[in-house]
Amino acid sequence: MISSPQQEAVDAAIGSRRSIRAFLPKPVAREDIEKILDVAARAPSGTNIQPWKVYVLTGNAKQALTDDILAAYSDPELNKEHTEAYYYYPRQWVSPFIERRRKVGWDLYTLLGITRDNKPGMAAQHARNFRFFDAPVGFIFTIDRVLEQGSWLDYGMFLQNIMVAARARGLDTCPQAAFIHYHKIIKQHLQLQDSELVVCGMALGWADPDKIENTLVTERESLDAFVRFAE
Repeated sequence: MISSPQQEAVDAAIGSRRSIRAFLPKPVAREDIEKILDVAARAPSGTNIQPWKVYVLTGNAKQALTDDILAAYSDPELNKEHTEAYYYYPRQWVSPFIERRRKVGWDLYTLLGITRDNKPGMAAQHARNFRFFDAPVGFIFTIDRVLEQGSWLDYGMFLQNIMVAARARGLDTCPQAAFIHYHKIIKQHLQLQDSELVVCGMALGWADPDKIENTLVTERESLDAFVRFAE
């Protein structure tokens, strides 16, 4: 089968998506943000529920949220007041998932020169999540608490569309579950309704090509590991 320019462009946008952890201070045009979100909203959802709601943070609003979350994160007593909005990760890790988790973590720390006994270094790197890794744009995504698992599956397709649409424009992203731990602070800053549950955050911007952490390319299993054909 001969590939078309359209196929190659879509494959390139999907294949080049990575979680970028260092961004340039270069701004992103509002019209680009709006177009990315507009095209992403073509994601399918059961009976066209469209469960997504997006808060776009830039400038002072983004910095104010960052400051308050970092204040809680860095203070053990304050940090005790915050728990995850929901369980993103399994409560009991099993193979092969725990091995994959450990590998990506240590691959990143090795690039950054953070050793296994350097707990402050790990904490500092994790704190960069709450700066949106210095990206000029931060997204916070919420869902109505009344919605069920099917809508969460739909939400994932919406998030993927955002990341692919960003790549099509030369932009990069990092989806961030770390924000769900501080949903109380986010609720105050964004004046969320009681019915809104924080799904995740996401950084959007231009990748810094000089930062070593951006050289990390995570591995994927071969098709043989997760595909079965029934004929």
